[in-house]
Amino acid sequence: MLSRAAIRARSTTGACLLCQWRSFSVSYQKLANKAPSPQTTKPSTPASTPAPGPDAASKDAAPTATVSPIEALRESGPLANAPRAYGKALDTFTPTHLSRPIGMHNPPNPGENTGIDTRTLQQKRDDFVNYEKHLKKREMLKSKISRPYFRDWRNMQFHKGKTFLAPPRLFKADLSLYFPNLHGRTLAKDDAAKVADTTPLLEGHCSVVTVFSSMWAENQIRTFVSPEANPVLQSVLKQSGGRAQLVQVNIEEDALKAWLVRLFMGSLRKKVDEDDWKRYFLVTRGITDEIRESIGLLNSKVGYTYLVDHNCRIRWAGSGDAEGDEKEGLIKGVQRILDEMTKEGVGKNYVRKTAAVPELKAEGAVAAQ
Repeated sequence: MLSRAAIRARSTTGACLLCQWRSFSVSYQKLANKAPSPQTTKPSTPASTPAPGPDAASKDAAPTATVSPIEALRESGPLANAPRAYGKALDTFTPTHLSRPIGMHNPPNPGENTGIDTRTLQQKRDDFVNYEKHLKKREMLKSKISRPYFRDWRNMQFHKGKTFLAPPRLFKADLSLYFPNLHGRTLAKDDAAKVADTTPLLEGHCSVVTVFSSMWAENQIRTFVSPEANPVLQSVLKQSGGRAQLVQVNIEEDALKAWLVRLFMGSLRKKVDEDDWKRYFLVTRGITDEIRESIGLLNSKVGYTYLVDHNCRIRWAGSGDAEGDEKEGLIKGVQRILDEMTKEGVGKNYVRKTAAVPELKAEGAVAAQ
């Protein structure tokens, strides 16, 4: 016989199962999926929307992004396809002749690009609380950190690092761009010439400027200007009566390397003639990315040679080792500029006549002479 407790427990279990069955019932599925009757449906008429006015397109248009001068040089400059220490790595590269002048659009002035912070405390405070300047500095630091350390060494596989070939002729004087002012320490012992700018030295002279930052690069520029590799150039410089000169710029941005170079200044003085001590510069700062992109200093391990006229304009440029007729082109360029100086009457009492060169959009407008 079943007790009352057992009968009550069975009835409760049956009720719970019944509730569960009801909760999972799908008896109304056909009603839920039943399509609406075609007699009751009414076609929906789209609501009329007013035509957008002329101001609506201007409001919805996205603002155009501003391109910095450095990015413009990278994309459309004469060295847009050359390998760099940043950006996308190249698998193959063949240097070509410079089709347009390189350099800065504004004439150089003494005191520029010194790398010395001349701001007052108030200006430093205003820059510290300026959010836009913080963003610019952040982007600059990001670009420096993201650069591969060995990219310059890897780019040396392309024709020993040669970035471009020298132009076959000089660039026209009125269309040439300017060599920037560089600030550094010279080999001179007197206090007045120990720290100097390059612009006062270049003005009024035909200058062959060599830029290097390593022994490999120094050996490369010797193929252009050394007495052993180019004796004719040395004779032209000596016969110019001081109107033509050789200026050497050693860039050492690393603090330790710069300290070592300064430590061995005495040995450098033995290698350079005493008259040329004031023409040897050790530059440790002030070389910005804009300067590198403008004058073509795209590889810090490569030597570069520039022919700068009496108005600080770059009329000719070479990179890496001298190849083909590049040495002869440099000699002819020096003689051509000396002739121009004679026609213009440029002498010791030189009066500076420089103006900013407008940015030229068309490639054919800056053809070589």
